Amino acid sequence: MSTRTLPPVAPDVLADAVEQLSPRLRRKLDAAITDCAGRASATADGAVEVPFGEDAAVTLRPGPSGTVTEAGQAVCTCLLAPRCLHRAAVLGAAPLADGNDATDPAPPGTGTQPDPQEAAPATGAGAAAPAAPDAAQVRAATALWDAAAEALSAGATAGGAVVQAELLRAAHTARLAGLPRAEAAALTVVRGLRAARDRSGEQRLADLTGAFRELLAGAALLASGTPGTDAARPARRVYGQGGTLRVYGLCREPVLSATGYGGVTTHLAGPDGTPYTVSDVCPGGLARAKGAGSASVALGGAVLDHAGLARGGLRIVGATVSEDGRLGAGRKVGATPLRGVDWSEEPAAALFARPVREAMAAVLADPGGPGGPAPELLGCDTEVIGAADGCVVVRVTGGGPLLRLRPAHPHPELPHAANLRRIAQHPGLALRVLGRPDLDRAATLLPLAVGPVPGESATLRLPEAWKGRADLGYDRLQGEHFPARPAGGTADGPVTAGPDPLALAPLWRVRRLLETGVAGGRRAVAEAGRGPDAASLSARLTRAGLGRAAHLARALTAEAGRRPRDPFGRLADPSADAYARAWLASAVHLAAAERSLLAASWTHPTA
Repeated sequence: MSTRTLPPVAPDVLADAVEQLSPRLRRKLDAAITDCAGRASATADGAVEVPFGEDAAVTLRPGPSGTVTEAGQAVCTCLLAPRCLHRAAVLGAAPLADGNDATDPAPPGTGTQPDPQEAAPATGAGAAAPAAPDAAQVRAATALWDAAAEALSAGATAGGAVVQAELLRAAHTARLAGLPRAEAAALTVVRGLRAARDRSGEQRLADLTGAFRELLAGAALLASGTPGTDAARPARRVYGQGGTLRVYGLCREPVLSATGYGGVTTHLAGPDGTPYTVSDVCPGGLARAKGAGSASVALGGAVLDHAGLARGGLRIVGATVSEDGRLGAGRKVGATPLRGVDWSEEPAAALFARPVREAMAAVLADPGGPGGPAPELLGCDTEVIGAADGCVVVRVTGGGPLLRLRPAHPHPELPHAANLRRIAQHPGLALRVLGRPDLDRAATLLPLAVGPVPGESATLRLPEAWKGRADLGYDRLQGEHFPARPAGGTADGPVTAGPDPLALAPLWRVRRLLETGVAGGRRAVAEAGRGPDAASLSARLTRAGLGRAAHLARALTAEAGRRPRDPFGRLADPSADAYARAWLASAVHLAAAERSLLAASWTHPTA
């Protein structure tokens, strides 16, 4: 269902409209939403009108921000308005706007892909951890848990507009209570439910499963009053005033989101190795992602573009830096260019000197979650083995593991994939790689930039202007950039990427059970527990030494099928609380088990 004509709608406006409907109209809401977007048309005064036959029409008049933020901006001409099905259907068909403090998407100059890091003095180090949630926040988190549990119990199949509206109302209450991260997690789930019901190709069931896990886990911690909960932190990036700061470019990467935003993020490092980023992300999609790589850096009047900053440096006076290392473009910020550093010089050299196992252990110690910080950059020196299973297989030098290099962004009009295909044609090539670990695949790195290995003859030969590195999302490697005959090439024969512990473990069966619950709800999980595969699931997990996973899976299917009734046939316990807790326990254990296997794939040396 296309929603391009309809303006975004604030979550609380939609929730109020659905709440005003009678039970009879609520049952008709999902069917009424189906073709609203196709009938929408823009009017001369900037409004959007959706006709319903000859007697009724709904008009949306968004505010200056382009979003419908008030109930009075959605008007229907029928006699039942504003408690009518027409108005609720149009609002339900429109895309959801982000909350006031939501983090997706980011405004220009802040970026969309955060990186975890040690706090530097300019980033407000030493800030106190958040206190325990207050009474209002606990109540809001409890309401959010209840709504999320009901949505999980219903599943995507039955999670229509009414179920989504309950979740939106709880999300709005969470925002009013000062829990913007909890609100953002709820909005992620609602968008996922919409995409799943629309059978959108942009929605993966695994992503929706992860979103439910993060929402339920955060709501449960907040509702318990646990102090220091991340969900109680502000979602909007808070910038602190710093002093003079020197930063040096490492690489740049295109940013392209499914919501139509595009741009660039340039990764930087301070003299002590602290990571920073400068981003320029705005609406514009692919065209802007491609063009922003050479756009001017909007920071303190600097004369560099992002291509120059990625290979140069800046001296920033009055630097404003967020807790996650984003450099802000405040009015009092001044910046002057500095000479860049080669990857063989400090502070960049420290990224490649750190053993890959140690670096990956640090990444896995702070896993984050959907919508949270992305893994920090990891650098290593490798030898190219060849292509296998759609990726480039490399061996980390010094007895390190075999790694799979996959495109950081698979869009065919971005050069990531083409550059990797060319690299794979040169087995034996010594290659220095800077990228982001893929936490969903075993021993997989998403390379952002590559360069020559110092002291090696069979390595890249890059132009002088590239300063010893190629940004795989913008620069295109050509034949003259490679040695004529790499020494030490691999032996003839098929290339293999080595064993994949994630694929070999039977944990995929637990994942399938959890995703079955997200797609089909509690009833689908109960059916899976009564089917012939239930005993097989438990037995395979137990034989693989995953007894705890087997126990939690059995508990989940048992709870899903537990529907006690009174003598009149009514449900004695209609609450979804126990089912949601059983599902969450299994999901959290699965994530921890997969993270353990992922760590093993990075620590096992090659033969």
